[in-house]
Amino acid sequence: MRVSALIPKYPEPQTYLGRTHYCPGCGHSTLHKILGEIIDELGIRKKVILIEPIGCSVIALSYLKVDGIQGPHGRAPAIATAVKRLRPENIVITYQGDGDLAAIGTNEIIHAANRGEMFTTIFVNNAVYGMTGGQMAPTTLLGQKSTTTPGGRVAEYCGYPLRVCELLNTLDAPVYLERVSLFDLEHISRTKAAIKKALINQIEKRGFSLVEVLSNCPTNWKMSPKQSWNFVKQEMTKVFPLGVFRDK
Repeated sequence: MRVSALIPKYPEPQTYLGRTHYCPGCGHSTLHKILGEIIDELGIRKKVILIEPIGCSVIALSYLKVDGIQGPHGRAPAIATAVKRLRPENIVITYQGDGDLAAIGTNEIIHAANRGEMFTTIFVNNAVYGMTGGQMAPTTLLGQKSTTTPGGRVAEYCGYPLRVCELLNTLDAPVYLERVSLFDLEHISRTKAAIKKALINQIEKRGFSLVEVLSNCPTNWKMSPKQSWNFVKQEMTKVFPLGVFRDK
């Protein structure tokens, strides 16, 4: 008997369209599958409208069988606001990277969260602009090398890493803010639970929820997938501690 015949086969979520062409080891693939599973479990596929702006997140709709809108860089929260207000029966999700949400779109996410808009944001923090070549993002760690900080980020010239969950936690309106990661199976399960909770909050019309997912970028970090996940676990979590910041 072939060894492969002994490995149990689990059905793929109907919402997830299968293998992606992200860089080997990239966290986006895992996150897409998680999101597909949750949408199936909640039975909301025909209601979901996914807003994807510029960056690696722009190809999410190639792998998720849901309706969606591609927006300009950083403007997903503005589009989500309009869609949710016009179609409150739909489940609206923004899927954004750190170069998008924490830089060009900083004002968008702060004001949407401050208004308590009834949509859900999945914020993928991999500490660089991934799609455009690995430039420094607002979330790049001090000392971390990027194509625009080849000697490592220096606070004197570039400022400090921006902590989005902590920033939004100063606002009154958000109902749920949590930072999770994907560096091992236990934390993948926690990420799934956090995103599911954020979507249930929207279904129950509780308010704005954001889940920040610490992920990797092995290509631009110039690491193997294993090295990059170790970097997330050992270095990124020191600057971006995991946990629930708001749950009301």
